[in-house]
Amino acid sequence: MLNDTLKTQLQSHLQRMTLPIELVASLNDSPGASEMRELLRTLAGMSELISVREDGQDERRPSFSIARQGSTAHLRFAAVPLGHEFTSLVLALLWAGGHPPKVEPQVLEQVRQLSGEHHFEVFMSLSCHNCPDVVQALSLMALIHPHITTTVIDGALYQEEVQRRHILAVPLVLRNGESFASGRMTLEDIIARLDVRGDAQVAAELTQRPPYDMLVVGGGPAGAAAAVYAARKGIRTGVVAERIGGQTNDTLGIENYISVLATDGPKFAAALESQMKAYDVDLMPRQLVARLIPADESGLIGVELKNGAVLSTRSLVLSTGARWRQVGVTGEEQYRNRGVAYCPHCDGPLFKGKRTAVIGGGNSGVEAAIDLAGIVAHVTLIEFGEQLKADAVLVRKLNSLPNVKILTQAQTLEITGDGQQVNGLRWLDRVSGQQHHIELEGVFVQIGLVPNTEFLRGLIDLNRQGEIVIDERGQTNLPGVFAAGDATTVPFKQIVIAAGEGAKAALSAFDHLIRQGQDVSEATPA
Repeated sequence: MLNDTLKTQLQSHLQRMTLPIELVASLNDSPGASEMRELLRTLAGMSELISVREDGQDERRPSFSIARQGSTAHLRFAAVPLGHEFTSLVLALLWAGGHPPKVEPQVLEQVRQLSGEHHFEVFMSLSCHNCPDVVQALSLMALIHPHITTTVIDGALYQEEVQRRHILAVPLVLRNGESFASGRMTLEDIIARLDVRGDAQVAAELTQRPPYDMLVVGGGPAGAAAAVYAARKGIRTGVVAERIGGQTNDTLGIENYISVLATDGPKFAAALESQMKAYDVDLMPRQLVARLIPADESGLIGVELKNGAVLSTRSLVLSTGARWRQVGVTGEEQYRNRGVAYCPHCDGPLFKGKRTAVIGGGNSGVEAAIDLAGIVAHVTLIEFGEQLKADAVLVRKLNSLPNVKILTQAQTLEITGDGQQVNGLRWLDRVSGQQHHIELEGVFVQIGLVPNTEFLRGLIDLNRQGEIVIDERGQTNLPGVFAAGDATTVPFKQIVIAAGEGAKAALSAFDHLIRQGQDVSEATPA
């Protein structure tokens, strides 16, 4: 199950434990239970501080709990946590065994101060690259708070439960039996959802911050590059963003960023955050912008956040990025996360053996269909145009797969369901004019991106697609307001292009400050 290299690395990690822990397994005669038994016995053989019992009485079998010896178990894995979740398992063992987590002390104290009883169930898949952050955050919370329990459930291992509870997207978190959240979240995100008092406190604190020389809205590659270039000029720089890393958090593999042979999205996002912190950029994550306030007589531009806070800045860089484009048909919103999905890597395993469709014939759509074909029973790819727009090598691969059907000149009309989950898709043959219905259980939407610019309408010039109109220097129609990345009219939405555009926008904004006679001094040359 674990190769020699992985065992050596794991044994090295487990040496950091200082307290004995106990793994209590609830098993049955399934193949999953055999794998779990083998994994737990392997772990016990690597450290004298780990003991295993196989007399657990949990209703989910197979599963196992992790707790310090003599303590009540609050963390349980109804999974064999390998794949993307192997790191989650290792961290849970270390934390339970006394090794301190790499989390800011004030964040840990926020967890300890949470009131009430919180019983979390997090459904994940071992191939989901967004799931580990959620699993690790909720695992840590269960290990340090006496009134929090967390059960981590592999949707592929518990197919019957997933179907019964209509769970068709991961990560999905239930709290006390009710829906709590879906999608990638950090520990801080979860705390913010639980501690409602925090919003007003955060808004008050943010409003009191002095004006920035340069404020960046958006924390993806464009925003991070802009912030680093600005901070290197020695000016006061802030970043306000919903997620540090932006869309890269949802990207499985990155293999075309120059000088980086290969990485994955979450690692890339973490590297962006680390570099900004190294330059003392003031990061304000988990914040959404409600509107811009044009410069006042003092030349300060205002940025009002959704929580009511107002930030002020002498120059502004908009790098708000984009999000998955929706088809906009009946049933899409109703059945989101109940058969309608946007991430084949995350949610594909939940449709094992089922019939699915992919809407979109570009690279994303064809790649999704190829990936799904190895998991599901059948894939129907639906393309509006006369032919697929993906690269030829991808199209050849797709055409070689026996369980894929390609429909071109096909318009999606409706995603149908039984009130609980998706059961089909209705489409129009644009050549014959006839309508057809496909019976299926899942629809993956892969039709590109839409810029996050709605809050700018009426103030910043946008094109018909909603992209921010900029010149060759990244300048918008408002003096002192610049833009970069996927939210702008710059063609070719790529990470490397966004980063370059972010650097250019920051340099242009700095030049604007100098020409306005602002009190700024250039520090380290870029």
